[in-house]
Amino acid sequence: MALTRNLAELAEYLGGSVTGDPSLVISGLGTLDNAGDGQITFLANEKYASKVVTTRASAIVFHTSSDTCGRNGIMVADPYLAFAKLLTLFTSRTRVARGIMSGAHVGTDVVIGEDVSIYPGACVGDRVQLGKRVTLHANVTLYEGAVVGDDVTLHAGVSVREGCRIGNRVTIHNGSVIGGDGFGYVPDGEGWFKIPQVGIVIIDDDVEIGVNCSIDRAALDVTRIGRGTKIDNLVQIAHNCQIGPDCMIVAQTGIAGSTTLGKHVTLGGQVAIVDHLTIGDNAMISGQSGVFNNVEAGAVLSGTPAIAHQTRLKSAAVFPHLPEMKKKLIRLEKRMLRVEEQQ
Repeated sequence: MALTRNLAELAEYLGGSVTGDPSLVISGLGTLDNAGDGQITFLANEKYASKVVTTRASAIVFHTSSDTCGRNGIMVADPYLAFAKLLTLFTSRTRVARGIMSGAHVGTDVVIGEDVSIYPGACVGDRVQLGKRVTLHANVTLYEGAVVGDDVTLHAGVSVREGCRIGNRVTIHNGSVIGGDGFGYVPDGEGWFKIPQVGIVIIDDDVEIGVNCSIDRAALDVTRIGRGTKIDNLVQIAHNCQIGPDCMIVAQTGIAGSTTLGKHVTLGGQVAIVDHLTIGDNAMISGQSGVFNNVEAGAVLSGTPAIAHQTRLKSAAVFPHLPEMKKKLIRLEKRMLRVEEQQ
């Protein structure tokens, strides 16, 4: 049965206030362009304010300072966050524990908590520990000695290597590998001698990891992903890295070994960070930047090599004019030579 709530109930859930009819019943969500009768939408950007009049939605989530144009809605401090919470409310499904399903393999001395779901093709190695309400989808592989906390979901094809530890309420999406060998080699004549990678990876609570990510095990100690950090698809985090809490790491970023990120660091898409650096708390690095030096807390950087973003913008404004500036400099140089010859 579809979920329904009236505006008063939704406003209480969001910590907002109702404008219009508090008894109006909402049964779903939609965009400003596509929402229909019985649905609620949101206005997060005032440049779309003209659509408030034309949208067919029954209600709108507004910023507290917005003009509601007489429409039914909910006033909140952050409409985008509020809409995300509503989307979670209306789309969440009751979890059904399926137990160990036919076709799953469970090794020896495995500890399994209550209400787990282990799908066909999943392989749970010896001495693994699973918490309560864990879901292992098809073809998930947990190597021996792995530890998985409560309320964890590992989607199809995820591998957690030997001895690695996953905290509570962690979600890891399809194809990601936790605890693959770090990239460590020593020159040996004309060849290379592999350095054994005998450490582990620890994923703290409330982390979400996207599709096809690789988080390498430490050479000796721990590679750690801090509480609440969110990692997009196709991210590489090398051995011995320490990623702080509540970081946001966007797709195709690569972080080389033994790098430390503070808390609430944001890395845009395709950022590359060399090894053994420290990135301070609340730093922001824009997409496609190359970082070769330590970054101070709160810094905002861009470009390769990464420099202060405002400086990069000023430099970018000059780049298109460089050919003409070069011509002017050559002309000035010739004039100066002529003046010097006449003296």
